[in-house]
Amino acid sequence: MEINEQELFDIAYKAMDNAYTPYSNYTVGAAILCDDGKIYSGGNIENASYGLTNCAERTAIFKAISEGAKEIKAITIVNGTSEMSKPCGACRQVMSEFMKADAPVFLANNTNQYKEFTFKEILPLAFSDKDMD
Repeated sequence: MEINEQELFDIAYKAMDNAYTPYSNYTVGAAILCDDGKIYSGGNIENASYGLTNCAERTAIFKAISEGAKEIKAITIVNGTSEMSKPCGACRQVMSEFMKADAPVFLANNTNQYKEFTFKEILPLAFSDKDMD
């Protein structure tokens, strides 16, 4: 399955249009390529009770999995600033459930500058089902 970085960036960037960020005004968009060949996107969704806020990455992942996808082949995360996006710990843990260690993670800014990492590079000691044996 070929990964088109530009397409993932464009979709993630567009997902920021639907972000709901009345408190921080910090918009984030994510796009994921899944094993079914589809690309799913999501924006961050804030809540007045900050702990109930949902990040863009988890929005896209939950959308994909709820539609039948089983594995994330690649993810792009972008925000509305010149700084590279970085997924929070909760998002990294959710990503670990559906991504292989060598899956590409593209962390981008609002001008399509990005750095590519493998999932293992951004979460080297992920907790997994193997830890529950």
